[in-house]
Amino acid sequence: MLARKTSKNQVTLPKKVLQAIPDTDYFHVTTNDGVLILKPVTVTEAGSRLATMRRKIKALGIETEDVDRAITWARGRRR
Repeated sequence: MLARKTSKNQVTLPKKVLQAIPDTDYFHVTTNDGVLILKPVTVTEAGSRLATMRRKIKALGIETEDVDRAITWARGRRR
């Protein structure tokens, strides 16, 4: 298959290639000995990981005071 780079450095991937990787919008791009390598990646929203962590912490019953005690304990071990 052939793909062409435009004057604005854009490349359109052939439909047949994209059918093999549906629902992919972003790629990690590298080169190796002149060969262009595109690896599909999944991008998550900035706050989604934090929201997931907060749900897990809440499910475990961890409170703010527990975190404060853990930080104090960890800092005390360095001395």
